[in-house]
Amino acid sequence: QVQLVESGGGLMQPGGSLRLSCAASGRTFSSYGMGWFRQVPGKEREFVAAISRSGATTSYANAVKGRFTISRVNAKNTVYLQMNSLKPEDTAVYYCAATPTGLATTRFPDFTSWGRGTQVTVSS
Repeated sequence: QVQLVESGGGLMQPGGSLRLSCAASGRTFSSYGMGWFRQVPGKEREFVAAISRSGATTSYANAVKGRFTISRVNAKNTVYLQMNSLKPEDTAVYYCAATPTGLATTRFPDFTSWGRGTQVTVSS
C-alpha cells in the first residue's frame, strides 16, 4: 500500500481554477494507477478522474470532462488534478486514491489506498 496526502483545496469563485496535489509515500508509486474521487455530505463518493501508471491513459467523469485534467510526475511521487471553470456543484471533499491494477480504472473497488481528503468550495 501507499500513503497518500492531498493538498491544494480551498475556496474559489465560480469560473476560477484550483490545482490539487496528492503526495504518495513508498517506492512503488509508479506501479499504481491513481484516481481522484469527491464526496458531499449525504451522498456517495463519486469518481472524478483516473490516470494509469505511466500516465498514458486517463479517464474522466462526464461532469468534469473538458474542465479537469489529471496528471502525474512519477519522479516526484505526485499526482495532480487541475480544475478549471469551477462550478458550485464541484464543491466537495476531494480524495486521492491508488489502485494496484495500474490502470486508469473508474471502479471504486479497484482503489485500495486513500488519502484523508481536501475540501474544495466553489462559491461567490
